Amino acid sequence: MAIAAQAGIAAQDPSQPCPVALGAIPCVLSGCAIIVRGQPRGGPPPERQINLSNIRAGNLARRAAASQPDSKDTPDEPWGFPAREFLRKKLIGKEVCFTVEYKTPQGREYGMVYLGKDTSGENIAESLVAEGLASRREGIRANNPEQSRLAELEEQARSAKKGMWSEGTGSHTKPVNAIIEHVRDGSVVRALLLPDYYLVTVMLSGIKCPTFKREADAEVPEPFAAEAKFFTESRLLQRDVQIVLESCHNQNILGTILHPNGNITELLLKEGFARCVDWSIAVYTRGADKLRAAERFAKERKLRIWRDYVAPTANLDQKDKQFVAKVMQVLNADAIVVKLNSGDYKTIHLSSIRPPRLEGDSAQDKNRKLRPLYDIPYMFEAREFLRKKLIGKKVNVSVDYIRPASSATDTVPAFSERTCATVSIGGINIAEALVSKGLATVLRYRQDDDQRSAHYDELLAAEARAIKNGKGLHSKKEVPIHRVADISGDTQKAKQFLPFLQRAGRSEAVVEYVFSGSRLKLFLPKETCLITFLLAGIECPRGARNAPGLAQEGEPFSEEATLFTKELVMQREVEVEVESMDKAGNFIGWLHIEGVNLSVALVEQALSRVHFTAERSPYCKALLAAQDAAKQRKEKVWSHYEETPVEEVVPVLEEKERTTNYKPVFVTEITDDLHFYVQDVETGAQLEKLMENMRAEVGAHPPVEGAFVPRRGDFCIAKFVDGEWYRARVEKVESGGKVHIFYIDYGNKETLPPTRLAPLPPAFSPRVLPPQATEYSFAFIQVPQDEEARADAVDSVVRDIQNTQCLLNVEHLGPGCPHVTLQFADSKSDVGLGLVKEGLVMVEPRKERQFQKVITEYLNAQEAAKSARLNLWRYGDFRADDADEFGYSR
Repeated sequence: MAIAAQAGIAAQDPSQPCPVALGAIPCVLSGCAIIVRGQPRGGPPPERQINLSNIRAGNLARRAAASQPDSKDTPDEPWGFPAREFLRKKLIGKEVCFTVEYKTPQGREYGMVYLGKDTSGENIAESLVAEGLASRREGIRANNPEQSRLAELEEQARSAKKGMWSEGTGSHTKPVNAIIEHVRDGSVVRALLLPDYYLVTVMLSGIKCPTFKREADAEVPEPFAAEAKFFTESRLLQRDVQIVLESCHNQNILGTILHPNGNITELLLKEGFARCVDWSIAVYTRGADKLRAAERFAKERKLRIWRDYVAPTANLDQKDKQFVAKVMQVLNADAIVVKLNSGDYKTIHLSSIRPPRLEGDSAQDKNRKLRPLYDIPYMFEAREFLRKKLIGKKVNVSVDYIRPASSATDTVPAFSERTCATVSIGGINIAEALVSKGLATVLRYRQDDDQRSAHYDELLAAEARAIKNGKGLHSKKEVPIHRVADISGDTQKAKQFLPFLQRAGRSEAVVEYVFSGSRLKLFLPKETCLITFLLAGIECPRGARNAPGLAQEGEPFSEEATLFTKELVMQREVEVEVESMDKAGNFIGWLHIEGVNLSVALVEQALSRVHFTAERSPYCKALLAAQDAAKQRKEKVWSHYEETPVEEVVPVLEEKERTTNYKPVFVTEITDDLHFYVQDVETGAQLEKLMENMRAEVGAHPPVEGAFVPRRGDFCIAKFVDGEWYRARVEKVESGGKVHIFYIDYGNKETLPPTRLAPLPPAFSPRVLPPQATEYSFAFIQVPQDEEARADAVDSVVRDIQNTQCLLNVEHLGPGCPHVTLQFADSKSDVGLGLVKEGLVMVEPRKERQFQKVITEYLNAQEAAKSARLNLWRYGDFRADDADEFGYSR
């Protein structure tokens, strides 16, 4: 009774013997289902369907239900028809006895059937298993004598290689002797089966000949219909033949007719009298590849029905039909980008398959491409399968057809020309592998549509296996959900995520996209998020950009740098070290692939320069060595490099010493005009304690929302995006209710609704602890007035010093705030001098004698930046001639 429990159906009490009933067999439905007819009593006899318990035989073919649009035709399963024939010959018209072991809630009865009037007769289920025409149901344990007997018989059939256990896939159906009595058309005949003299209609499996259509009272033949009929008639009519009965379709038998002189199915195809048909080729037991080869023979010679045939790849040279290429990118589950031997890139679509898509989605859905990859069931699994299998590998490409470009209509978007091909690696057809895993489905074509995969039958067979095994898209389990957070460009989320990535050290990632040589989009599998990542320590040539009203050309070698990065890391598994982030929420750090530091690799290839921030990194020596070697070769970005001696400015003897008293500070905010706010490290503990006490008091006595009426100059507390309260000052109140505030301990500004403000408790006012954020400006430098150049300088400073500890020395007072020099806490190198070296800012000449030594150093660095044409100086010294017009002065 194990099967009853497994199926969740009501079984009889095993302690009670099953009642035995008698009946006759009028009909056999399949290899494990029969109709039993009882004795007539005053009317037609009652009938019951009995399904043989504990065994499973192959299902017979079934047509798709017209009322169910999503249903599909299913072919005979292997050995399903021979099992039915075995039962038909053994049981039809015979008297049997049977016992019903259990009954499903839907009324289906399962039991044992014996030949004769008692259970001592032949056990039909055991006979099927012994002949290899059925197998024990999965999950049944041999815990009683009947099931032990089935297990023993199955093992004997397996050892003897009977039926389904024989070598092959069910193609060993025994031919039946027959006489052909009538030929309806080239592929449909009436045959008399011997020795029982059954007259049946036989349709040739896998093919269809031109037919005769009835119009009014006359039959009108399709082209070559009469010739095809004569071809079959002249060879088979009234001849002794053998027929392999392969399936059943609309009360017609599908089969293969064998004549001593050959196989009529393959002959019709080879002579151009027939075409292959998808719906029945799967049951052809002698190999669908033979039929396709015969059809291909006729197509190539343009015989009869193929007289106007044009091959899908007729316009391609042989070298364009079959070639070897390297896979560079997986676009989605049916499209890849390959690199040809010529160095060109080409997009290849996998023939005859459809990638996963959302339910109700279609090719006509214009918004389909806008949906995230992770939202489409099994699309992520399909793309990951292709990525791991193909990226960076060489594959064999065999072009099956070219789908021409189509223009857009009201319902269908435009499609560019598509090259559809069979892609294989190591003898494995990638499309077939996808379909067999349930990660793609097979396209259905019109019968006259020849633009399909050369391995279309294998794709259909793979799909049938996936459906049978319930894999992927065909599974009845819950669809896997991938929750991926895209924090690219989201500054607030990036700030929250930064400490975690910094502590993680090296993190695994997959490169999703390459924007430029040093800018990438990464997927972090463990964190299930997408981030924008900038390579640290280098400065790549900028690519072309479309600014508002102006298209900016890319710098020299920007495209080469992008291409190099793509070829090295695109969709590869890499490791990243996150060091910091910029104001736009982009993470900055180092990327490694198979032991190669991408920043160093770009510098080695003369596709990037070393950024001054690399001085503080552990990779500084490797970067500088790579840059020196590239300079010596004078390649790419260094092609115009000339070592020019720097004119030393004779320093003026100082009459007054420059005072230096560096103190540790913590940089909290950088403004758009390159001012910055710092906290004194020595008072940091006091601020921490004040914040802790203030938040505890606010938590104990929450402010009433809307009770605080902000006025300009008022001190208050404000709730930041992290949900915590901070001390602030009201700077402006707009008429619409928006309040501009300044966080007095950190230096950043924000616009908030009044509901996120509350009065500052007196115990925590600036009188108790003064505002901790102090504003300063860099000494000895001039900030560029050009917005884009200034933004570059600000981004560099943000990347290097924001949220870090530095050393600060006040050099002189200035309008608004003191002017200072700032040093990195670890290397003691000057931040402002580093900006000058990179050509991001200009030197501010000063006359004071005590500053002449440091000014000389700054000017020497500026001359070096000019010679190397870095950033501001990329087009020479712009301050000459009409520079005053643009607000610049020496």
